[in-house]
Amino acid sequence: MDYPDQKSEVNRLLRALVRKDYERLAPHLESIEFRVGDVLAAEDEPFAHVFFLESGVASITNRISGGTVEVGTVGNEGVVGLGVYFDPGVGIPSRTFIQVPGLGKRVDAATFTSLADESPEFRRVINHYAQSYLIQVAQTAACNRAHSVEERCARWLLMTHDRVGDLLTFPLTHQFLAYMLGVRRAGVTVAAGILQKAGLIRYSRGNITVLDRAGLEGASCECYGIVRKHVDRLTI
Repeated sequence: MDYPDQKSEVNRLLRALVRKDYERLAPHLESIEFRVGDVLAAEDEPFAHVFFLESGVASITNRISGGTVEVGTVGNEGVVGLGVYFDPGVGIPSRTFIQVPGLGKRVDAATFTSLADESPEFRRVINHYAQSYLIQVAQTAACNRAHSVEERCARWLLMTHDRVGDLLTFPLTHQFLAYMLGVRRAGVTVAAGILQKAGLIRYSRGNITVLDRAGLEGASCECYGIVRKHVDRLTI
């Protein structure tokens, strides 16, 4: 018989755990509400907790001389604080914060690493997710170098839309999207304007509404499909 609480989990990694691992982890999971801008770990700061998002999006950004650039995002397909799994107590040169608000759960880093040390099945699930996350980071680097701002904007909106459940509208300012894409705000305004004029999205008062999902996929580069394929294969 399936463990009933696990069946109701929205986070895909929690659902993917074998029953005995979930039952060991579940008593330590603390429900939490994520607000825009909440910092989960600052640059070079070790994660005190590991986070399983149910809705919303966490962003991992790095600072460079020209500003701030997003290097990865995490939603309900994964876990925030993956560095704890590889080297607990050591921070990374990235800032991790909430980009789109939502709900989720957290567990203290020590409990997470203890379970990873003791359970091969738990490590298998985390390893699968780590691989899909690395694919996302690598594909994002290639995308930022090779594709237009409009294609990258469409890709980012699709990835966000995948993570907000049934919501068609989510909060997002042009300035924030500019940070995420590593371009000036004017460039994002033009790109969003093109997508809006095509009837794919509507932008109003800091909120983005997806009007034509299929059309948005057509406007995106191939990077979205590549990353989505590996997320689906490795984290179901």
